[in-house]
Amino acid sequence: MDKLRILVSLITDRNDYQIEQAAAAKAAAVKCGAQVEITYSGNDAVQQTQQILSFIQEPGKRPDAILVEPVGTGMVQVARAAVSASIAWGIINAEVDYLTELRAHCMVPVFGVTSDNKEIGRIQGRQIAALLGEKGCVLYVEGPSGRDTATQRTAGVLSSKPAGVTLKMLKGDWTEQSAYGALKSWLSLSTSRQLKVGMVACQNDAMAMGARRAFEALPDAPQREEWLRLPLTGCDGVPGSGQAWVREGLLAATVISPPLMGRAVELLADALHSNAQPPERTLVAASSFPALEGMQTKARSRTLVKSS
Repeated sequence: MDKLRILVSLITDRNDYQIEQAAAAKAAAVKCGAQVEITYSGNDAVQQTQQILSFIQEPGKRPDAILVEPVGTGMVQVARAAVSASIAWGIINAEVDYLTELRAHCMVPVFGVTSDNKEIGRIQGRQIAALLGEKGCVLYVEGPSGRDTATQRTAGVLSSKPAGVTLKMLKGDWTEQSAYGALKSWLSLSTSRQLKVGMVACQNDAMAMGARRAFEALPDAPQREEWLRLPLTGCDGVPGSGQAWVREGLLAATVISPPLMGRAVELLADALHSNAQPPERTLVAASSFPALEGMQTKARSRTLVKSS
């Protein structure tokens, strides 16, 4: 049997989590004896669709399977085109409603693997409580509008943050540069100085570092130091970036969301080997870094010092 050929379609190569996704896919492919080709769409949904369709429509490029983390929608038409060409389809980090239908009428694996993004948001809401307390204002940098990941993380944080904490929302696109631009523009407004922000929380670590870079670029030294003293948190928790930044004191906390592509490659290989469908949906758990218990202990210690 020829080596299993897998196309992995990712959102951007300017995000540490996406790069970790690629690395996880390659490592799993080596273990499974598969061949992986990685493409990045530059945060462009149209470009991503065209890239994938070019692989489906050209017999010489056609893979055995496509694993995609979509920029925009769940790509139902592309999924149908893949399955019609007898290409297995795995949708990553997106909630879609067409998997059951496709699985009922195809002979190739069709499945989804996703982070528990609502729980990621809930964990970040608990981190806010530990770092800020029961009252205050959080500058909250979301991912792109319309993305399941961003919507679910926001819903999670809103459900778990203290009732007395308000969020000031800004938008990014998962990259450091997008958050830097959003924060730089917002900081130039007089309202940014009037709003008493107590901490900054971002939906991924790359945007958190973009926010930090925007604070470091402030020309007024006292204002710059005031912003840089605030707790700053992110999500994704890649060992070499998010977790390292927490250890270095650049971030106060992150939420570890393990890369999903490695798991998806393993599920695909197992399904093809056993000639059976993998589970329709696999949900991957997240965790706080550092542990919430330690953050809460430190928060209680700070409260005791303030009250003494």
